[in-house]
This record gives sequence, C-alpha cells and structure tokens, in this order.
Amino acid sequence: MENHAEVLVVDDDPMVAEVVTAYLTRAGLRVRRAADGPSAVASAEAHLPDLVVLDLMLPGLDGFEVYRRIRELGPVPVIMLTARGTEGDRVRGLELGADDYVTKPFSPRELVLRARSVLRRAYPAPPEEQETPPVPEIRTIGDLTLDAAGRRAVKAGETLTLTSREFDLLGFFADHPGQVFTRTELLQHVWGWEFGDESTVTVHVRRLREKIEDDPHHPRLIATVWGVGYRFDLPDVEANP
Repeated sequence: MENHAEVLVVDDDPMVAEVVTAYLTRAGLRVRRAADGPSAVASAEAHLPDLVVLDLMLPGLDGFEVYRRIRELGPVPVIMLTARGTEGDRVRGLELGADDYVTKPFSPRELVLRARSVLRRAYPAPPEEQETPPVPEIRTIGDLTLDAAGRRAVKAGETLTLTSREFDLLGFFADHPGQVFTRTELLQHVWGWEFGDESTVTVHVRRLREKIEDDPHHPRLIATVWGVGYRFDLPDVEANP
C-alpha cells in the first residue's frame, strides 16, 4: 500500500503545495491537490484518498470542517499542518482524531517520513506466506478484547472506534502491563519519533481513556504516574486469577 498510496494535499499556498507534492511524488506516492476546503471535500467525495495532508487555515471551509466532512466519507488517515504557536489548534486536531500533525515551517523530508509512518500504521502489510497460517492474536483484558491481527478492540460486546494511533497505543500498553513509560518513551515506541510535542501523547491517552475506561475521570487501566508518565494496569481479575 505504502508505495502505491494516493495522497490528497490540501493547502491554499501554491508554493507549499508544490514543494509537498514534489517530495511526496519523489517518495513514490501519487498526489492530488486542492487549494480550498470545498474543492478538497469534493475531491474526496469523488475518490477517497489513502491519506490527506490538510492545512488548517483554508478559504471556504476551515481545516477542521474539511476534516470532519472527509472523515464522514471513510476512515482515511489525516496529517494536519498547523502554524507555529497555535498549540490549541494542534490539541483540537488530535482530540478530533487526526493521526499526526506537522508544524509550519516544516521540513519536507520530515513530512514524507511522517506520511510513510501513518500509511504503514493505517494499512499494515499482509504477513508473509507461511506453511502454517499464523493464529490471530486475541487478548482479553477484563471486558476488553483486543484483536491484534484484525486491529479491532471490543468492550463489553461493542466494537470501539479507534484511530490507528489509538489502537497502536493500546496495543503497546497491553504488551507491557505494569511498566511505566514516560511521554518521550511513548513517542519513540508508538509514534517512532525521536522528538516531538509530548502533548500528543497526553491527548491520545485522554481519548483512549474515554473509550476503554468505565470512568475516564477515575481510570483503572491507564494510570498516571505523577512526574513520570503512564502505566497500564491489568484488572484485578487478571492480575490475581
């Protein structure tokens, strides 16, 4: 998927759009462009891309409204482009479920790396053929069922709507119960970033708690270790069978 993916680049600055298009194309990705909100939505309606690179400051419709309308069409991953200093916009985008964000001015090479990372997580490569087909890994944690192969999470019989990054974060926590990780470590292990805004982790943990905790304000699975980071605690029924 990664080398044949189609990216919709939405930016009203022709120079930025041209540079982004050139780098993504050079990386082997197919690119469509839109210069405003309405044309971006129309392009996605005509043919849903595999990834959207979306500037938040757009004429016609702002980036948040464009994001909302495109996500109604299907679970396409989105990387938001935000202006430096607009932390509120970055947090809002992550809270809405954006898969990543890049702050302007940005390195086009970094954007390509982020795009490839998002595509790999959103469209994992099929496992290599083996003589014996692998058994799907299904894990039960209290009333939560995590299907790693199918990338599905079910709580009390209801399928959860998780973004690809939320699923990766939950899977990482479930693989390392009882261990404390700093936000920096989570950025490295889950996002693959050597540097980045730690509020990215904070927002994703908050969104994940809202979906998997019985009471997100008093979480029992994802515990905050003050001054350090987060720890994933197994329910008592699993910790003490």
